[in-house]
Amino acid sequence: MATYINNIFNFGRRLPSPFDTIANKKIKVSSKYGDGTTSTLCSAMIKAIHAVCHCMDGSGEGAVGIIDHRTAAEYKSSVSADAYHLVVYDSNTGTLLASVYDSNMETFENYTLNSSGRDGVLNSAGRDGAAVMMALFPILMQDDEFKESFEAYQDELNAGYPHMDKATEYMALMCDNAYRRIKDDSCVAHIKVNVDKAGNLMRVSQTHLDSGSFTPTTVLAGEFKIFAQTGPAQIYSATETIDHVDFEGQYVLNKRTFSPQEAMLIPKLPEWYIIPKEVVDICKHAKATTGKSMQMRNFLLRGPAGTGKTMGAKAIAAGLGLPYMKYTCSANTEIFDFVGMIFPDSADGSTGSAQLDAERETLMQMGGINYANVSKLMKLPDLDDMDYDPAGVYMALTGVENAAATSQDCMSIVLDCVTEKVRELSRTVEDKSSSGQTYRYVETDFIKALKHGYVIEIQEPSTIVQPGVLVGLNSLLEQSGSITLPTGEVIQRHPDAVVVVTTNTSYEGCRGMNQSVLDRMSLVRDVELPSPEVMAQRAMSVTGATDEYEVSKMVQVVNDLAEYCRKNSITDGSYGMRSLIDWIISSEITGDVYESALYTIISKATADELDREALISTVLEPIFAPKRHKASA
Repeated sequence: MATYINNIFNFGRRLPSPFDTIANKKIKVSSKYGDGTTSTLCSAMIKAIHAVCHCMDGSGEGAVGIIDHRTAAEYKSSVSADAYHLVVYDSNTGTLLASVYDSNMETFENYTLNSSGRDGVLNSAGRDGAAVMMALFPILMQDDEFKESFEAYQDELNAGYPHMDKATEYMALMCDNAYRRIKDDSCVAHIKVNVDKAGNLMRVSQTHLDSGSFTPTTVLAGEFKIFAQTGPAQIYSATETIDHVDFEGQYVLNKRTFSPQEAMLIPKLPEWYIIPKEVVDICKHAKATTGKSMQMRNFLLRGPAGTGKTMGAKAIAAGLGLPYMKYTCSANTEIFDFVGMIFPDSADGSTGSAQLDAERETLMQMGGINYANVSKLMKLPDLDDMDYDPAGVYMALTGVENAAATSQDCMSIVLDCVTEKVRELSRTVEDKSSSGQTYRYVETDFIKALKHGYVIEIQEPSTIVQPGVLVGLNSLLEQSGSITLPTGEVIQRHPDAVVVVTTNTSYEGCRGMNQSVLDRMSLVRDVELPSPEVMAQRAMSVTGATDEYEVSKMVQVVNDLAEYCRKNSITDGSYGMRSLIDWIISSEITGDVYESALYTIISKATADELDREALISTVLEPIFAPKRHKASA
């Protein structure tokens, strides 16, 4: 992207004090990168230098600091007592992010860098760029000439300008030094800055502040109040990504030999995948508790769609060196969907009992021999009854009073009743000397995983209409749990078996987790959207996109969209990494980023037309304007 230099250096603006009385902005001095004749004083540069100086001596508000290859600035605006210009600069890509932030109202306004803007003018359409130059200050100071000029000017300012002519020359040198280094991409000390013709910059958002991704690791001047909301910026070591070779198979619970078929089920993480902290923590807990009286083997990953929960479950399996399986729940999921089903080998034959044959025929007309149908046939109480009046249901099932009975106690009895009935219906010809009707049991991945010691992911249990279905599995969630299969076989949970429950939050169709199930989770980790940097990296790796600046802007839109939906209680859609990836792919096909956004991220976010219009005008269009189509002749 081209750098529109006039958006950064507007030499037509009035100079601030003490240079406001100078008749000619052109000073007869030149930086080593200049033309050797004159340098021009720039208002934005002067204001930025003064801001840094006042931050250093404690006489002014604001701050400037460093975050690895990025720099950040909080520039105190003169618009109001609560207004700050927040700017983040990425020296690797030349990307600028900026917003006008009201610290009292905690609101964000677009920062548009163009000639029409003047800080200090309320409702100004643009900004003068002083905050941008302040954010560039750490990079500018890497040049000896600029550094020496700044230190000399600072001495003059602190002394009250005893040599105004010298102070003017120092400031002119800094202005020219910065101008040449930014403008000329052939300069040996070139500073890459991406600013388009309109001067629109990607926004610093609440998501950035909440994540702490822009918290400076080094503070050069002042005290950060916005990027580091707890006062002076803390010094954090840079977050390092975990090498896959240092993670995969490094948390093996017990030494085991897997068959070739089992080995194929152990995930191999894609190169682009960045291993999140919650995954490492879960693997550590599982490993550290192996062999102890209470092993940690049940985990819950909870968060919005697209935050990588399923990928996290696969990563856990990779770290533990275990085969991975999954079961996806739906609204109609029943208990036998987890434990397995009975299917007739043919439609002919008899159980040897007229009553059982009639019941079997009825069940076939109902859709087959499964938990729901058998339960209805036997007129057993449902989960709502158990939750509402467990003591009454227990009495009805057993004839025994038990005021302390729980829904789990009732469920266990019901399961036993259904299992026995299924066993009667599944008798073979050898049992009853019938004409040949036999049945076969189909084992689920859930049972396989628990029996053989794999990682099993249970996806979206919150969508089940009857949340208490999972209560029937509580016995298997226990460390030494067991369950009776429809065949009569009793299976014990393998000590290495790991259950990872992944569930969305705040979406239509999602319900709360049963408390007894939640109580059996060893760890509950809330998964949020990854940082913008990680999102961009993942998206580019998956899609093959190469324009980091464009992808970064798309990430910003997705994060702003998520924040808008959260604040306005828009919960009927989804957004996140999958939507971002779809948007990037669609944009490459259509060649129109704006148009593709309408049918990938906007359409998925909500079905409400008015909400979509608000997302377009508030989130999308400030960063990506629609293309203008030529009128047909």
